[in-house]
Amino acid sequence: MISARFRKAPRIERGFFSPAGRGSLVLVRLLLLLCGGIGGALSAEADLRRAEEIVAARCFLCHGMAGESASPLFPRLAGQNADYLVRQLEAFRSGQRRSPAMQPQGEVLNAAEVRALGRYFESQPATAHPANDDARLLELGQRVFTRGGSGGGEACVDCHGQRGHGSARLPRLAGQHPEYIVRQLGLFLRAERPSENDVMREVAARLSAEEIRAVAEYLATLD
Repeated sequence: MISARFRKAPRIERGFFSPAGRGSLVLVRLLLLLCGGIGGALSAEADLRRAEEIVAARCFLCHGMAGESASPLFPRLAGQNADYLVRQLEAFRSGQRRSPAMQPQGEVLNAAEVRALGRYFESQPATAHPANDDARLLELGQRVFTRGGSGGGEACVDCHGQRGHGSARLPRLAGQHPEYIVRQLGLFLRAERPSENDVMREVAARLSAEEIRAVAEYLATLD
């Protein structure tokens, strides 16, 4: 029998490897996650406030506070994809996309403000704005959107989606002013607006004037 004084003393775990320490480590991790979540929320809230300030100071006269412009001269931005908006603002800032109105507006914004504006407008609710009840014209517009024009080529739905909501790289077209769509297709056709791989220039070139008007009116009916 081993004498009591030679018995091995029980091992006492200390630090983060002890049961108490492991519990402390879990608590620390939870606190860090909580702080990170709160910090992220505060940052998002600050971005939203800054975006609202910029919109009130620079954007609302043309695009409206909620991105629902009243004039067909200016695009509706409500619900527009944030990444797409960021790229367009950067294109205006650099001069790649030319606009006497937008270039000076973009030049005063920093990268964080541009991203905040993109997220702000994307978060605004978008609705349909049907303005034409010509059933024949709308039917033609739907056919162009889903199948392409009489001259062949890509159909709008192939890139912009079934409801015209676009993607991170492509614009939302649903609910847009018909006149704005017609004008942009004209710019693509005349190579006055940059287009990746010249896809939009080719699409516009294959559409008749009636098909351009028809698809623009149809897009306004989508939400």
